[in-house]
Amino acid sequence: MTAFVLRRLLLLPLVALGVTLLIFGLLQMLSPQMRAALYVTDPRQLRAVDSVIRTHGLDKPFHIQYVGWLSRVVQGDLGWSETAKMPVAKAIATFFPATLELTMFAVVPIIVIGIWLGTLSAVHRDRIVDHFSRFFSISGTSMPTFVWGLLLLMVFYGTWQLFPPGRLSLEPNMYVLSQQFRPYTRLMTVDALLNGQLWIFVDALRHLALPVLTLSLVSCATLVRVTRSSMLETLRQDYVRTARAKGLESSIVVNKHARKNAMIPVVTLSALLFVGLLNGVAITETVYGYPGIGLWGVNAAIQLDAAAVAGFALFNALLLVVGNLAADVLYAVIDPRIRLR
Repeated sequence: MTAFVLRRLLLLPLVALGVTLLIFGLLQMLSPQMRAALYVTDPRQLRAVDSVIRTHGLDKPFHIQYVGWLSRVVQGDLGWSETAKMPVAKAIATFFPATLELTMFAVVPIIVIGIWLGTLSAVHRDRIVDHFSRFFSISGTSMPTFVWGLLLLMVFYGTWQLFPPGRLSLEPNMYVLSQQFRPYTRLMTVDALLNGQLWIFVDALRHLALPVLTLSLVSCATLVRVTRSSMLETLRQDYVRTARAKGLESSIVVNKHARKNAMIPVVTLSALLFVGLLNGVAITETVYGYPGIGLWGVNAAIQLDAAAVAGFALFNALLLVVGNLAADVLYAVIDPRIRLR
């Protein structure tokens, strides 16, 4: 397995090179004046945009421009984001912790409930729990994410005033921005506890509740369908029938023999769901005004912020490659018959 992981890690630069070529090729559709933001670290430099174009050769052939841009990317210089009013690299570091925090709270119920309900549905096929599972998965996947978000927002905030949008209420936010609060990790719930401010921790949880519930409804519904389908196929296998014929308890047959062998497609989907959450769930963050990396990416695209869009795309591509590598490694952990060479 170690050799396999090392080979995949060695392939990362080649994949990254292909991604950068694709992204920079698409950026060529923009004018040199719009692409100039990729090469500055201060908006005042854009006042002399013609000088930036000449200095960085934005009017030269593609390969010359690409090499110059790639050398800056390797050094962590992704340009200036007019949307965030800061360098792109700093914007990613600023907005990603909020999305990471949302992902940490959402991924556990998605995976636990998805696998549990999908397994239960397959074991009790055509019974009440199976009918409920299918209704849940169909309703969860058929309704768009923004519809779920707006419905939950109208009920839990508009009617009951329980779970507000955003990341913090006004008073906690003012305290967080003061010098009395130290941002150790930029994860609001964690930093609140580290600063001994339980009231900020509770307020952060109230703001996380609806985004987490929305993501859980949509993503968990998809995972339930995949788990149920994979479990049904596994339960029909001869080795499962043999285990039942030997008189083994149903729980042992399901948990030890069937579920472990049905987990490979589930692991693939779980890894992709996790990476998708880390990439920034743009619709959910937009509906709730949650200041994560997805909301920043949406605003950057709307405002034609070329540097921010390019940095956002590069960051997403890196997460996707790492997520696929993690999924491949988990295959061998779950199923010892798979040998990664």
